[in-house]
Amino acid sequence: MLQHLIRQDENLRMVPIDRAELTTALNGLREELATGPDPDRVRVLTRWIGIAQMSLGDYDEAHAFLRWSLELAITSGNVRAIVATELNFGDAHRYAGDIETAETFYRSAMDTARGQCPELLDFALQHFGKHLMERGDLTGARTHLQEALRLRITKGNTELVESTQAALDRVDALVGNAVVAPDEWSREWTTWLQAHTTVSDPTRWHDDLTAVRGAVQSLAVHQRVQPRHLWDQPFPTELVAAMAAEAEQVLAADGYRHNGKRNAAVGDAANRFAARVDLAAIVARSTGLDVEQPHTGVYIGYTEGQFLDFHMDDAGFGEANLIICLARTRRAGTAKASTTVFISAAGYLECDLDTGCGVVFDGALTPHGRTRLGVGESVTLISLGFRARDRERRVLANLPPVPA
Repeated sequence: MLQHLIRQDENLRMVPIDRAELTTALNGLREELATGPDPDRVRVLTRWIGIAQMSLGDYDEAHAFLRWSLELAITSGNVRAIVATELNFGDAHRYAGDIETAETFYRSAMDTARGQCPELLDFALQHFGKHLMERGDLTGARTHLQEALRLRITKGNTELVESTQAALDRVDALVGNAVVAPDEWSREWTTWLQAHTTVSDPTRWHDDLTAVRGAVQSLAVHQRVQPRHLWDQPFPTELVAAMAAEAEQVLAADGYRHNGKRNAAVGDAANRFAARVDLAAIVARSTGLDVEQPHTGVYIGYTEGQFLDFHMDDAGFGEANLIICLARTRRAGTAKASTTVFISAAGYLECDLDTGCGVVFDGALTPHGRTRLGVGESVTLISLGFRARDRERRVLANLPPVPA
């Protein structure tokens, strides 16, 4: 419908051939949608409006229309439409930096295609291969793209074959140039950090502090944000309480294990909080980094005995991370509570977050974790990711190598 107005850029992402022309065509689809066509036409229109908005960089609008289209596809039982729209939804989240949600949609589309819609399996493999390439998993990317290529050669569609070959060429170029994608670099740094220190046993924190401090000094020069405890921000208590209640519910019902604690997607309470509080302004004032409103968020729950070892976040989460404590319990008389811990060039920094307080930092370039929770202790947090308005600040280049 709008294919002729969209191309792939050097990173194999969809962008307009002519922004004004795509915007005009998009407005035409919106006008048709307003006439109230039949549900099947609504599904098609909302999907292409979502694709166009994604290509134009308006990810919130893209998410809204793709969600609408996917709901209609599910209601009608149109398996082809479900797979195709899940792939578009995955792209929209990937482009916006929400890596985990993107992967959920890609895997769902691949599973459905393998079982019920094999004619779209090559598309699912292609999209997931690009996702893995951006995450730095070049081996996994090549495996999926090669499977897609075999299927497309069998189809005999030259245009599709060329598209997959271009993606494979991109993977080969990354491997040949020894380019380490930011997310792979983060994982390698995490592995090194956890081999030299651990949050779980504070007596080990200083075992090899000289080596750790020297390594972290090489990271500090690249950090966009320095850790800062936001204890003085008057977040509305009723909004914090509403998020705490929502987090408790979704962590229990839909939470998933991740790095030793439970995570869950944020919901309406978090969206209301972000709509009422100018979080971008708070982060900008606190850090000096001009950021957009949060593009992603996750609830995190810790219970007795759990901890989060030192690690670095995937770059896609954002240039600034804001963690806010929503609720916490601890046994009276406990000598020391669990804290958020950072490693800086000066050593270890602990941040004890009370309910309604936060800490902002650059999770992709600042090693961080949480100390072990004591008997009867629990902590519920929300973690929000912010993108810099200056797109050049989003690019991680000349990253310091992982220590040998």
